[in-house]
Amino acid sequence: MKKISFSSLGHFFVLLFVFSLPAAAGAAKATSHPFRSKMASDTPGKSYPDGHGGTVFFPLGDLSFADEVVDFLPGDPPPPSYVAAPELALGIPDYVEDTRYVTLGCRGTLTVRFTDNVLIDVPGPDLYVFEIGPAVEPTELQISPDGKRWTKIGTISGGRAEVDLEGKVRPGEVFHYVRLTDLATGCDGDWPGADIDAIGAIGSAYQFTLSDSVLFDFDKAVLKPEAMAALEKVADLFQKVHGGRIIVSGHTDSVGDDRYNWELSGKRAKEVKRFLKSLKPLRGVPIEAIGYGESRPRASNDTAEGRAANRRVEIVVVPKAQPNSN
Repeated sequence: MKKISFSSLGHFFVLLFVFSLPAAAGAAKATSHPFRSKMASDTPGKSYPDGHGGTVFFPLGDLSFADEVVDFLPGDPPPPSYVAAPELALGIPDYVEDTRYVTLGCRGTLTVRFTDNVLIDVPGPDLYVFEIGPAVEPTELQISPDGKRWTKIGTISGGRAEVDLEGKVRPGEVFHYVRLTDLATGCDGDWPGADIDAIGAIGSAYQFTLSDSVLFDFDKAVLKPEAMAALEKVADLFQKVHGGRIIVSGHTDSVGDDRYNWELSGKRAKEVKRFLKSLKPLRGVPIEAIGYGESRPRASNDTAEGRAANRRVEIVVVPKAQPNSN
């Protein structure tokens, strides 16, 4: 069988709990990982074998890995059928089995999504790609917050499997999507293109995503009484993960004036921030409130369902730095 080639590492992390996360507009039908069920309450750090007697540590353990296939475009020549199922790249690395990975094919592309965690930039490496083989076959890496706007991060090559987002993304930005494209350097042989076994976020975050209908009345920025119980869970999570800061972002659909939507989303984010800071466990905690208006949709604004999904408040809890683990 082929082997993985990369070094072990430790990291500090960000945590995420998802109430709801609709698919991005225009995305292909997602394929969920069929081999495990991951719970936000079960998030111990865990080390995974690197294939060379070492380990790689993920602070969120099994929660760290990609959950859904959004799109898979096999290259030419394509991969053999027994390594052509893209869902084989989901979940924890299981390269101990000969066919538990997906081969992209020459210039093939694989797009995956994190659903119970998000990728975020933190000190040190943020993403780890488990690529099977004696050397990492070059792939181009792109990431996206919504499956529509993509940021090119660079090339994974030469035995390098870890990726640092520093200097390539905005501070505090969260990403749900990762796209790998084979760069056509290994198109010969039985397995043309890169062989991907798993994609894991070392810089990973729990995120509360709350519909505006849960938090606010229509066109208002005053919290409903019933919204407060949901927001109190943020304080509980913050204490459990020894959090360092919180990011609150408000979002709207595209109905109405752009500037009005931007202002409304900002007011709602600030209202959530005000309530969180009133909670005893969060007094003195740095909390950032940002309004994005309609600029970051999670779904199409062409349907009522999509517009409802886009009207939301997201809360990311960022823990303090953790000691490196190997």
